[in-house]
Amino acid sequence: MAVISVEHLHKRYGRTVAVEDVSLSVERGEIFGIVGPNGAGKTTTVEVITGLRRPDGGTVTVLGLDPFRDRVELRRRVGVQLQDSTLPDKLTVAEALDLYASFYPAPLDADALLADLGLAEARSRPYAALSGGQKQRLSVALALIGDPEIAVLDELSTGLDPQARRETWALIERIRDRGVTVLLVTHAMEEVQRLCDRVAIIDRGRVVALDTPAALVGRVTAAQRIRFRPTAPFDDTLLRGLAEVASLQRDGDDVVVTGDGQLLYAVTAVLARHRIGATHLRMDAATLEDAFLALTGRSADDRDPTAPLATGAA
Repeated sequence: MAVISVEHLHKRYGRTVAVEDVSLSVERGEIFGIVGPNGAGKTTTVEVITGLRRPDGGTVTVLGLDPFRDRVELRRRVGVQLQDSTLPDKLTVAEALDLYASFYPAPLDADALLADLGLAEARSRPYAALSGGQKQRLSVALALIGDPEIAVLDELSTGLDPQARRETWALIERIRDRGVTVLLVTHAMEEVQRLCDRVAIIDRGRVVALDTPAALVGRVTAAQRIRFRPTAPFDDTLLRGLAEVASLQRDGDDVVVTGDGQLLYAVTAVLARHRIGATHLRMDAATLEDAFLALTGRSADDRDPTAPLATGAA
């Protein structure tokens, strides 16, 4: 059963179109990802879904309700953690949770929630004294305190160190295990591949693909990819001219070549003829980032050059 349904969503800011045509549905109990470059329309789409903005076209229903017209009721049933959310520096963890709990008729037990999210020892700590990971967990606690049916999490792991990011991923899985449907908005492909049951890729205000991460990766598995570190400089045209080579990119000191056929033999043979060794050589498996590049022609970290620059139009 779909708990979120979006059909032909359109949203503009003045003459700039932020969302051209987005259609997607989220099933109860799944972790559903929305990914795309910065400015592709992800956050605007979510702001319409959560009732923060009125659409200019299309239809959106959440739990069978209109998110803008019925936003008061939906706020009791949908927990939201938006990008760059913050709190007053002196507000303690316990005070913040008590404040948010007062907004709901039947909130969860605050102490139990803090314990579940690993914040029990920080309950008396002011917001300014929290680590980045603790601030993210507090944001999630505030989104969950009302015992929602859906949790909307926007760029949850942005700016976190690797350890805090993994802890955040485990936290998202625990949220789903509580029976909460999770809508995860991000541009981190590794995060989506690890967590999401299904994912919609949005580019230039449109859904360009919607499927499971494995199915999306499967679209590019026919291509081979090798990564190596050359022992001497060389011009990229040396390899780009090979029939087996589809693309060549530089990643720091490494060279990443994709293609088909006898790619490995063709590349190493040409390098050997020019007395260039290939150290740290390995074959890489295709990832969701590869699928994203194949579908959009750019990285998820890039900004959509056609996107509006105004706040909230991402």
